[in-house]
Amino acid sequence: QVEVVESGGGLVQPGGSLRLSCKVSRRIFSVRTLNWYRQAPGKERELGASMSTRGIKDYADFVKDRFTISRDNYRSTVYLQMSSLKPEDTAVYYCNAEVPGYRPSGEWGQGTLVTVSS
Repeated sequence: QVEVVESGGGLVQPGGSLRLSCKVSRRIFSVRTLNWYRQAPGKERELGASMSTRGIKDYADFVKDRFTISRDNYRSTVYLQMSSLKPEDTAVYYCNAEVPGYRPSGEWGQGTLVTVSS
């Protein structure tokens, strides 16, 4: 059973915006910390944004004030709204439903590619 599925990636120009979606199984949606990671070519996977089960948000410095994480409990979906995109934001973005207190852990999506280029 697939628990986490991302969508919404694509090609966007520098300065543009894009919204990623992550559908999470209802079985785990409300009891997991929801994270967005990314992995650029030749680089390690890095955590960009996180939302706890209580709705507390946390952002890495490299996305702060540009990206926003949010959740829709009815749709069991977590979003990543990205704006002011830069070429260095080009990466595969992964959604992760983490077991609270254990990092890394939990279920991962297959990833969605975001390319920022003119």
